[in-house]
Amino acid sequence: MMMRMKLQPDALGSGMTSQRVRDRLVDRLRETGIRDERVLNAIRTVPRHLFVDEALATRAYEDTALPIGHGQTISQPWVVAKMTEALLEAAPQKVLEIGTGSGYQAAVLAALGLEVHTVERIGELLRTARKRFRALGMNIRSKHDDGRIGWAENGPFDAVLVTAAAPALVDALTAQLAPGGNLIAPVGGAASQSLLKLHKDADGQVTQETLAPVVFVPLLSGMID
Repeated sequence: MMMRMKLQPDALGSGMTSQRVRDRLVDRLRETGIRDERVLNAIRTVPRHLFVDEALATRAYEDTALPIGHGQTISQPWVVAKMTEALLEAAPQKVLEIGTGSGYQAAVLAALGLEVHTVERIGELLRTARKRFRALGMNIRSKHDDGRIGWAENGPFDAVLVTAAAPALVDALTAQLAPGGNLIAPVGGAASQSLLKLHKDADGQVTQETLAPVVFVPLLSGMID
């Protein structure tokens, strides 16, 4: 069920941020293998240009990652769509996101009607993301903390999505995944990363699948105000 957002005139966009340009992005994503219409509709609906600096707004609907400051990026739309599609295979209701960043991935998840909990280690990024959530009328639970420890007091989660790469899957995050759920995360170092899907069955046994080669910023410990 898609969530209804409060769309102000700046969210509707014009020119290179118009609905026509968003529709073209969705067409490209469909051509590259994204099949879940729920995901495509969320990408079509969420105004990505509001999640980047105004100077980059005209590039918001290119299928590319863009800088958001603090050495971080807003992920390429195809990567957002691929991760979201894999996450939805487990039919989740409550989702944990590690690495709020711009807030765009969390907004896509919320637009799908999911209960989203998101953790960000960089305070300034989280404060800006929260303003965006409020402007769109999105009730997304967020926390300023070290993402590597997750959000255990609100777990377990039906799905976990990690938006930064670690050398291996993080045990604390795997532990917060409920039986029947999927964890989607990039794993690797600067030279090579793969997007992995970990599935935990009803008995707690896990299986792992490689989805695609990717490039993400590193998953770091600690917090920055």
